[in-house]
Amino acid sequence: MASFRQHGNGWQGRIRRRGYPDITKTFETKADAEIWARSVESEIDKGQFVNVNEAQRTTLGDVIARYLVEVTPTMKGATEDAIRLKAIMRKPIARWSMANLSSARIAAYRDERLKEVGAGTVIRELAYLSAIINHARREWGINVPNPVQMVRKPQSPQARSRVLTDEEISKLLQALEPSGRRSHWTKPAVQLALATAMRRGELVSLRWEHIDLQCRTAFLPDTKNGDSRTVPLSSAAVQVLAELPRYISGLVIPVKYFTLDAAFKRGIRRAELEGIRFHDLRRTAITRMAEKLPKVIELAAVSGHKSLMVLKRYYRPSAMDLAKKLG
Repeated sequence: MASFRQHGNGWQGRIRRRGYPDITKTFETKADAEIWARSVESEIDKGQFVNVNEAQRTTLGDVIARYLVEVTPTMKGATEDAIRLKAIMRKPIARWSMANLSSARIAAYRDERLKEVGAGTVIRELAYLSAIINHARREWGINVPNPVQMVRKPQSPQARSRVLTDEEISKLLQALEPSGRRSHWTKPAVQLALATAMRRGELVSLRWEHIDLQCRTAFLPDTKNGDSRTVPLSSAAVQVLAELPRYISGLVIPVKYFTLDAAFKRGIRRAELEGIRFHDLRRTAITRMAEKLPKVIELAAVSGHKSLMVLKRYYRPSAMDLAKKLG
């Protein structure tokens, strides 16, 4: 049953049906309200009605904020994800209501971001948005289609193949020598990354209680792929660890994920090196380890890769070195 009343300068229509919450909407004229009411009642009678009131009242920013509180803390990489999602909340796209969040607006957001960051970053952000919208639809009663699924994704960039040379490593370590206000933890973190092929997140979460210098192992209880892993420590890794001071928190590298990354980037600039990211240290380490561990299964046990196809992307021998092996 629909009823109508003047509301401010317009007319509000209200529909009451048993088994449904009250549905209201305001229009400029009573005639428009009556047309809307007939349409909604017809959809209810056919079992096709979807209530979008919640979606109209809720912005994308509201949904992201709730996701940050209820979902993000339960996920791996929560700290890094929170920083990225808060950055999206500051964008104009976050001010649109969920009901008005169209594929055209998502596409416009994609195009604007491509002017600012690389395609890989945009692909990750679109994946974030899609996952958040799907969660809101399933769990929070936001009855809207997912517009991200209708938007063309940027072409994936080619997999990185950057491997540091001995000269570059020497320059980098020299630039990371602690002095003045430079962090004392960046250089040993880089040395350990090159000696163990650990990821940055694994390094900053590594604890002394999980290291056995006598057996030369480091235990990682929770890794990126969901499994625990015990990493064998080379003589170089053992030496770095043996020289490190013990911090009160029990962490081997007691710095935050992004703090380490920022210090690393400053070192790269001081060393006047180009095109190097922290994750390239892992690729460099795996490529070097492959010479000592020719059995792929052993190499995968150290790196923690479940897929040999993914591991293949990390092993980047030079054609010159392969030519020497061929004789």
